[in-house]
Amino acid sequence: MSWFPDISVTDAIWIGVGFGGQFLFSMRFLYQWFKSEQVKRSVVPEAFWYFSFLGGVTLLAYAVHKHDPVFIIGQASGLLIYGRNIWLILNEKRRQAEAVTGGAVTGAASS
Repeated sequence: MSWFPDISVTDAIWIGVGFGGQFLFSMRFLYQWFKSEQVKRSVVPEAFWYFSFLGGVTLLAYAVHKHDPVFIIGQASGLLIYGRNIWLILNEKRRQAEAVTGGAVTGAASS
């Protein structure tokens, strides 16, 4: 007996993609909560942005597959914010590495 007797394999895969994206997206909150509890203050760890971005990309793919313009715009606009925060983090790491080495660091994000 199947939960979804009239569902195709392709649709089942896309439902899995949607749930996977939702799981990644939810992990950002759980991870942030865990890290905040560790230090006993509210923090936004770097991994929060990576979970946000990966979950957002996965959910955007699902939204495009479902042809849902509201969901597409919401996820796409969120990706801009998550991507910008990741960019800022990488630039900060590059600046810190340059400060330590006293010069340019190759292979890192540039401004």
